[in-house]
Amino acid sequence: MTNHTAGTAYAVHQIARPTGFPTAADFAYVEQPVPAPVPGTALVENLQLSVDPYHRGMMDGGEGGFALHAPLEGRAVGRVLASLDPGLAEGDLVFHRQGWRTHALVTAGVDGTRKLRGHAGVPLSAYLSVLGGTGLTAYAALTRVARLREGEDLFVSAAAGGVGVATAHIARLLGARRIIGSAGSAAKVRRLTGDLGFDAAFDYHDGPVAEQLAAAAPDGIDVYVDNVGGDHLEGAIGALREFGRIAWVGAISMYNTDRAPAAPRNLFEVVHKSLRLEGVLVSHHTDLQEELEDFLVPHLRSGSVGVDATVVQGFDRTVEAFVGMLHGQNTGKMLVEVTG
Repeated sequence: MTNHTAGTAYAVHQIARPTGFPTAADFAYVEQPVPAPVPGTALVENLQLSVDPYHRGMMDGGEGGFALHAPLEGRAVGRVLASLDPGLAEGDLVFHRQGWRTHALVTAGVDGTRKLRGHAGVPLSAYLSVLGGTGLTAYAALTRVARLREGEDLFVSAAAGGVGVATAHIARLLGARRIIGSAGSAAKVRRLTGDLGFDAAFDYHDGPVAEQLAAAAPDGIDVYVDNVGGDHLEGAIGALREFGRIAWVGAISMYNTDRAPAAPRNLFEVVHKSLRLEGVLVSHHTDLQEELEDFLVPHLRSGSVGVDATVVQGFDRTVEAFVGMLHGQNTGKMLVEVTG
């Protein structure tokens, strides 16, 4: 499936609503002709695709969710093969949201489609990870929502995932004093502290999150970037100092269950400590894209910040990559190399 003929394209369709964790049976790989550009559009051959936790919520349907028996959507980077869009030229590298397929028709400026600036010395995978929606989420969470200040202490959950790793990189550059992370295995914890510069980390399977966080940060924390929700949010509320801030990005602990999310039992501490909790939706911060790139590209070129990604080779492994990401099989961003 990964050796495409000139006239053949492939797309992943969702064919059933998952119950709990999705499985391969919920999807189908569908062959179709390569679409021809019409006026105002450009034909893009996708090079890399992103599979993300938020896709799971959209698979339940409802308003804004994925339709059955239609191509799914997600972030992608591709190259323009032919164009009838004056904003895109043949050969341009493009970021867009028509992922989960090998070819797409896109229009510059629509649904976030943009020509990439093409920074020399920056790998393609950066545009779907630390320079893409993942990095933009982390940057907005730290600089606009939590407003992390130099010398403050940070806790980030799902720290070995794409947003978690990007959060740590950016927080260090912003002058964070101590960075603490949680992850789902001993191997991930070792990588956080051994390779990614975390000052402390713990495996949330090893005991109550609140107790482990208190041991890792006995003097408390100032900022929490939440990718998990549930007991992680409750534990962070307990550890936050007065006037602490929570940037709530996601709640992966609740994505594959029908249970209603439980409110933290210590929620009144938000009042008692004058804490601030605010949600982070990356689509509200797209105006920060150039600022993010100007901030990070010099560090990517120097090697002081790396592109932390797990790259699965081959479009026909897209579903495998997505399900693996939900089960925590990635470190950093989970990406698919379309023609691997």
